Amino acid sequence: MKIAFFAFEHFEELDLVGPWEVFTMAAAMDRPDLSNVIVSPDGAPLRASKGLEIVPQHGFGDVPQPDILLVPGGRGVDPLLQDDAVLGWIQATARHCTWVTSVCSGALLLQAAGLVKGRRITTHWRRIQQSRELGDVGEVLEGVRYVRDGNVVTAAGVSAGIDMALWLVGELYGARFARQVQHNIEYYPAPPYAAET
Repeated sequence: MKIAFFAFEHFEELDLVGPWEVFTMAAAMDRPDLSNVIVSPDGAPLRASKGLEIVPQHGFGDVPQPDILLVPGGRGVDPLLQDDAVLGWIQATARHCTWVTSVCSGALLLQAAGLVKGRRITTHWRRIQQSRELGDVGEVLEGVRYVRDGNVVTAAGVSAGIDMALWLVGELYGARFARQVQHNIEYYPAPPYAAET
């Protein structure tokens, strides 16, 4: 089971790194069939939205066909909405994937690539209206952590990608194993100010 994480200039760090932690932890927990790679258009090092520098393992031209594609969001999404090379790669890669996933405004790239026609999706709350205006989608849901429609799973903003990734691990290997992964990464959200409005 190969997972390709798409990286680009100014992607939102946790959109990619949160699911990366989930899937790499799953791989380390006696799942040698699970491999994770980061791919960018040219394979060159790049800088994420808040300054994290990352070195992808592959460019578009040499990445093995993945079983799962993960597309993060962030401010770097906007220029890519008109980038034919990026949209073409996402579309061609997704065609042969078992699962196609996004976090945050990565859903807009799935929309622009024509992958969510007639499907229900979600995205970051600040991008809901933009997603609705972009169109070519069944319904854009708000107030949910992630949405599964067929083989497409879209997560809301930033930390919601961790929830989505844990759910997908459960689909692949069972809920019990997903709970063990959750325990190993000590993911038990308890925001200190959740009661304030």
